[in-house]
Amino acid sequence: MGKIHVLSEAVANKIAAGEVVERPASVVKELLENSLDAGSTRIKIQVEAGGKKLIQITDNGFGMVRDDALLAFERHATSKLKNAEDLLSVATLGFRGEALPSIASVSRLHLETRAPDEDSGTVVEINGGKIFKVEEAGLPAGTSITIRDLFFNTPARKKFLKAESTELSHIASLVTHYALAHPDKHFELHSATNAVLVAPPVAGHSERVYQVFGKEVLDQLLPVAAMQPLERIGLPQPPRWRKPEEDEEQIGAEPGEMRLHGFVSKPEIQKLNRNSIYIFVNGRLIRDRLVQHAITEAYRNILPPTVYPVVLLFLELPSGEVDVNVHPSKTEVRFRQQSVMHDFVRDSVRAALIKARPVPQFATEIHAHPTASSSLTPGARGATVDIAAWRALNSPPPLPGFALQALAPPPETGRLGFGNDSITVEANAAVALAPAPQPFIPDDSCTPPVAIELEVAYDLANNDLAPALASLKPLGQIRESFILAVNHEGLWIVDQHVAHERVLFEKILKQRAAQKVESQRLLMPLVLELTPAQQAVFAEICEELNLNGFEAEPFGARSIAIKVAPAGVEAAQIEHMLHELLDQFSREEQALNMEKVRARIAASIACHAAIKVNMPLQQNKMEWLLAELAKTECPMSCPHGRPVVLRYSMKDIQKAFKRI
Repeated sequence: MGKIHVLSEAVANKIAAGEVVERPASVVKELLENSLDAGSTRIKIQVEAGGKKLIQITDNGFGMVRDDALLAFERHATSKLKNAEDLLSVATLGFRGEALPSIASVSRLHLETRAPDEDSGTVVEINGGKIFKVEEAGLPAGTSITIRDLFFNTPARKKFLKAESTELSHIASLVTHYALAHPDKHFELHSATNAVLVAPPVAGHSERVYQVFGKEVLDQLLPVAAMQPLERIGLPQPPRWRKPEEDEEQIGAEPGEMRLHGFVSKPEIQKLNRNSIYIFVNGRLIRDRLVQHAITEAYRNILPPTVYPVVLLFLELPSGEVDVNVHPSKTEVRFRQQSVMHDFVRDSVRAALIKARPVPQFATEIHAHPTASSSLTPGARGATVDIAAWRALNSPPPLPGFALQALAPPPETGRLGFGNDSITVEANAAVALAPAPQPFIPDDSCTPPVAIELEVAYDLANNDLAPALASLKPLGQIRESFILAVNHEGLWIVDQHVAHERVLFEKILKQRAAQKVESQRLLMPLVLELTPAQQAVFAEICEELNLNGFEAEPFGARSIAIKVAPAGVEAAQIEHMLHELLDQFSREEQALNMEKVRARIAASIACHAAIKVNMPLQQNKMEWLLAELAKTECPMSCPHGRPVVLRYSMKDIQKAFKRI
């Protein structure tokens, strides 16, 4: 007798449940996405014991007729796909038809549903995958699903669940972020004792962030929006069985466009992990390494390499351009044009940061430090929104700086997360918000949908730093290390070393692009002994070193001879600089990216060639440095992420002297 046999339907459903239903938050995710797909505008979620005892989701969506209500619990029964071609352009959040049967197989499920055009609704009860009751009842239009005793028949899975507060925090994070993605819908989340989140519909994403997290969090973020048409390059050809007229229709169709909007944090907001990066693709909350890498690249040489920003990003593109069928829980996607998407996200975020150029506040930077807690921290809020605060929010900010403080974590915290993404919130925090008052907005600059409106937003909400820096008048130096300067906006302190470093860094990159890097020939070749790891890295980046002003060649088994070095770097520092570069690259866990190598080399050259601290500067030299800094793209931070300038505004000065 053979050893291979077909699993029973009950076992197969439990295996599927293990893939789809990881924890109570997974159940909420699947049911919440079904509600959104059903066109719901009002969704209410009730949980008990962190979702272990009870999860109830009620919506006002399309509902189902009796036959559909029963068929929905068959495996792979779905209303969202009809054939294999539909998998190439999934436009809904759910599509596989696995969620309901998987959830029903590991819980006691009660379904109430009615289609709007039906006189009566349908009630279905299922225990552990077996239908217990089906009856007709008078019900409101929409669907209500109640899940009790999750994993009651799979104790091995149940024992791996965390504490009730932890499971509730995962659910709260999930609901919060879907509320952010759909500001036009009403979301409620209630635990047994608290209203965790009540978010009525608002006009846009800016208002939703303000509504859920408050003005303090919104002040830490910069708006970003962009649009890029898609090219037809690489589009798949129609299958052979298509009719000729269908082929012509597909070939003639426009490829569409990619849109991006959302918020990114200012450089002074720094996190120790990627848990504060939230990405939505066509309304779906995902984890995607490609987009995360693009965001990291956008912040390169603006943030230190070991910290990460806070990002809330919404990507919209034709459904045929993204494959969502790559993960059982649909938390990962694959883009058809990966390099195009990567560069689009990187360039859009980078442009927003360069355009905004926020100036670090002197008092804020003193207390600023990287933290693992997220700035997206919903806490206890009152029942109303202060209209004066809202009006102040939508008015142009004072020129030209930002007086920000990172939010302190609450005394009792729980991990809010979606999969591996998590934020910290106050345990059992109550967020009960009344409908937000109509904001006083002179234009649509809060969440501009296309790049054209983005310019309006930045003209109103941000200030170009170049004129402010160009108008500075240096007064002198502090300990021959920091330039003290003034203009009509206040008192400025400039770190002379990192300021010159930023100037040289951008100059070197431009020279490298034009292949006109300045170099100097050494009187005597400098011989460097390399470790095996350094030798391997040198073989990989030697060409890039030559293009950046070095001339090096092998000199023995593990030695190299440096004959030419970049201009401005003292001969005594060349050996240290090269060893430092080779050690950094040898510690890289991933394959070397030449763009990263180029930036790292330029940053190292700039650092070793820049004006040092404890170096006296003449008046004309300080004026030249400030003028050159004003011409750079990112004058607010050095290539390693440290602040270049700090400003003590006139408002701060007046407050300190009790004049206002």
